[in-house]
Amino acid sequence: MQSMSVEKHIGHVDMDAFFAAIEQRDNPHLKGKPVVIGADPKKGKGRGVVSTCSYEARRFGIHSAMPISMAYRKCPEAVFLPVDGKKYVKVSYEIYDILYDFTPVIEPISIDEAFLDITGSYRLFGTPLKTCILIKAKIKKETDLTASIGLAPTKMVAKIASDLKKPNGLVVVSKDKLLDFLWPLDISKLWGLGKKSESALRSLRINTIGDLARMNIWNLVDIFGKNGVHFWNLANGVDDRAVETETETKSVGNETTFSKDINNEREIKSELMFLCEKVSDRLRRYGFKARTVTLKIRLENFKTHTRGSTLDEATNFTDVLYKKIKELYNRFDKKGKKIRLVGVKTSNLSSIDSRDSLFEEKSDKKKEDIHKAVDKIRERFGDLSIHRATSSK
Repeated sequence: MQSMSVEKHIGHVDMDAFFAAIEQRDNPHLKGKPVVIGADPKKGKGRGVVSTCSYEARRFGIHSAMPISMAYRKCPEAVFLPVDGKKYVKVSYEIYDILYDFTPVIEPISIDEAFLDITGSYRLFGTPLKTCILIKAKIKKETDLTASIGLAPTKMVAKIASDLKKPNGLVVVSKDKLLDFLWPLDISKLWGLGKKSESALRSLRINTIGDLARMNIWNLVDIFGKNGVHFWNLANGVDDRAVETETETKSVGNETTFSKDINNEREIKSELMFLCEKVSDRLRRYGFKARTVTLKIRLENFKTHTRGSTLDEATNFTDVLYKKIKELYNRFDKKGKKIRLVGVKTSNLSSIDSRDSLFEEKSDKKKEDIHKAVDKIRERFGDLSIHRATSSK
């Protein structure tokens, strides 16, 4: 009996002009102006390089890694700013927190770039495309920054796709259109092809990925050794590289930003129940139970507070999570302020098969059966098809 392979849905998220965009966000006077982040240009005598620049600066031919002196000569009226690493790292953490709301399978590439595998999680949000749309929307809503995303069956194609319609792009490449997408592209787009290898191919009049795909594989081996096979496979859409997480999944959570700041207790607790349902569902889908539960609250003044508690036994049951979250919420002093955002996060994870006790309660078995039944209903009819009475969703 042949095993059926699952089609992969891999995204590549690339923040648009990340450092410059943060500076333009934080200083409205910089919006629409050429902004260059990097070394001090010293009026064209600086010796450093450009870290990144705004899209307005790119119209002058400025790009990252360019000598700062050259950037100054190309656009002396640009706003030149130093790298504020601490600020950019803080925003990067905010971006990654958002990505982890959609999948635990994330491979960080840099401070502003990551691969994510949504194959096992996209059904929580609808379709792979809808998931990417939601990711982009949440990044914009939470950080006021834009991201470009490529979605494809392979890492290389996802990476290429994310770069094609920047800024704020979303390019989707389906499995049946993979070669139609790849073959017209210039060979410089091939991930991992160095300048020397590119020159060698161009000397053979190999200028597109399609040209490379149609080459005799053994001729490529003669030229590049084992890399020849690798290049030929990539050109033909064969890329089995998985999204590699740097560490094991440490937390599972969800959060909601209200359309307007609220202080309606019933509405807030209803949303907390809904979030507990989503977290409970995701824990089971990912094969986890959690010992630690954390409540996140952002007030109308944008100050964010977290309150956590560790349970006696690990769980993925909605009612257990909500009971603890409600306790944490009831003890929190809002000081009369309205709430902008609430979130529920679970951590201190263990395998769903692990036991904290040698004896399994019959009531736990019943709860597990009920949760599995609810999971099946949601999988068939959608996330909003069934909810606890406390939840208004």
